[in-house]
Amino acid sequence: MTYRLDGVVIPTGFDVPVEPLRRAAHFTGEPGCIAESRHFAAQFLEQLRTEWCATIDAKAEGAVLLVVSELVTNADRHSEGPYILELEGTDTALTVAVYDSNGTLPRVFPRDPQRIGRHGLEIVRALAREVGVERVPVGKRVRAVIDLIGG
Repeated sequence: MTYRLDGVVIPTGFDVPVEPLRRAAHFTGEPGCIAESRHFAAQFLEQLRTEWCATIDAKAEGAVLLVVSELVTNADRHSEGPYILELEGTDTALTVAVYDSNGTLPRVFPRDPQRIGRHGLEIVRALAREVGVERVPVGKRVRAVIDLIGG
């Protein structure tokens, strides 16, 4: 932000963005898409560090990348078409949303350390402040909000 005093521009520090940073990527389900989605998320985190001056520690970064992996893996396994990864963030929180073509909402299973597999949404719920699932015209959207500070 800058102020003008008698025609002189006085810088007051960083210009803070007004809108959250938003990016989306489309994946076809071809081999390598899950790794590509993690790379896309890592690049997004770097943009948050640069454009929002976000302080993102290794724990928060790991949580974001794991949530992206879990949600994209679920979309890859359970949808019959392409899926979209949408990221939105500020210096304090990041929202991961995955859209896929399967309208069947995922089930959350009770905790069972003996169960093999089907722990993805359980992991996402443990890492995210908020998790939501909804049907959309083309299938469903699974959304997770992750705190980047104080986690």
